Amino acid sequence: MAKQKVAMLTAGGLAPCLSSAVGGLIERYTDIAPDIDIIAYKSGFRGLLMDYKIEITRQMREKAHVLHRYGGSPIGNSRVKLTNTADCVKRGLVKEGENPLRVAAERLAADGVTILHTIGGDDTNTTAADLAAYLGANGYNLTVVGLPKTVDNDVVPIRQSLGAWTAADVGARFFDHVSNEQSAAPRTLVIHEVMGRHCGWLTAATARAYIQRTKGNEYIEGFMMNQELKNIDGLYLPETHFDLEAEAARLKEIMDRTGFVTLFVSEGACLEEIVADREAAGEEVKRDAFGHVKIDTINVGSWFQKHFAKLLDAERSMVQKSGYYARSAPANYDDLRLIQSMVDLAVESGLNKVSGVTGHDEDQDGKLRTIEFPRIKGGKAFDLSTPWFAEVMDYMGQKYRPAH
Repeated sequence: MAKQKVAMLTAGGLAPCLSSAVGGLIERYTDIAPDIDIIAYKSGFRGLLMDYKIEITRQMREKAHVLHRYGGSPIGNSRVKLTNTADCVKRGLVKEGENPLRVAAERLAADGVTILHTIGGDDTNTTAADLAAYLGANGYNLTVVGLPKTVDNDVVPIRQSLGAWTAADVGARFFDHVSNEQSAAPRTLVIHEVMGRHCGWLTAATARAYIQRTKGNEYIEGFMMNQELKNIDGLYLPETHFDLEAEAARLKEIMDRTGFVTLFVSEGACLEEIVADREAAGEEVKRDAFGHVKIDTINVGSWFQKHFAKLLDAERSMVQKSGYYARSAPANYDDLRLIQSMVDLAVESGLNKVSGVTGHDEDQDGKLRTIEFPRIKGGKAFDLSTPWFAEVMDYMGQKYRPAH
């Protein structure tokens, strides 16, 4: 039997689980199969194509537990789609006429890799699925096992992706400080823009964590630092629709009464309308290798600021984004437990030649299993019937209706 060799890579945007997942995989293999060699490709699929890699030494194995303390990725990330040949050629990752899938497969074969772990979101794991299919169709003896990472929690059919709980918790902590800006000037509008392209889960979960964090605060009667100053007055997601004029009237009453309004906005809220407006005006909207609108060029928070500041007669308005702060955090206790369970299954699956993505399968009663690659998709919408979401909206006193 050929000697096993493990490779891993992290890809896509950051999430508060990458460092811990890398550390966890190294620890688990060291515990149950210490003779297996481990390498990591630097900067995701880019490193695989360019032959940039890190050999995991004995000293690295012994200190792998240290990685649980940090955010970011200790082996680097990038956004590369192996089936987008033109983009790979343009970026100098492969030569003209080369098939990136074949280059990747040949690199893995040359390195003697028998198990590849991809840690990333839906784009990473659909790319891993393309690679796994190519490997299988072309006779390569290699098992690919993905771990689901996304702060948006938007991977079908996975109940909870790695890093999302931490991102919500850290985003709430971020805004607990920012909310004090409401005391800096009269008639202030503060908008908290939260990550989430197609899915409002993170924005809603951050709002929930923020409410839980602040609703037990003690205040001194008579001062302006009070519960109203800490309230969220509006929550806007890609999955919800609102009437701008009616909502502005509701919020203006709050502004007139308290002197401040706070909004939580998903970066994908009203995205289709904003993109359509810009393209109708003749503006080119930039997209990435996967065809997604480059969300950082759209500035949904600024759109809300422009419209609501005027309608509310705000004297001061600001947009604060927790995204990079939240997604770069180290994993919290809940995510560490989730990471460990998914890592253990990923290693077991790799050794047993079962390809797929580990996760709690929503189509099989939430059972933790290695989910078949063809079933993995992105863009899962937040389920507005989630009981805690109704509690959040009731607490805020905001009415809403589904967007579609």
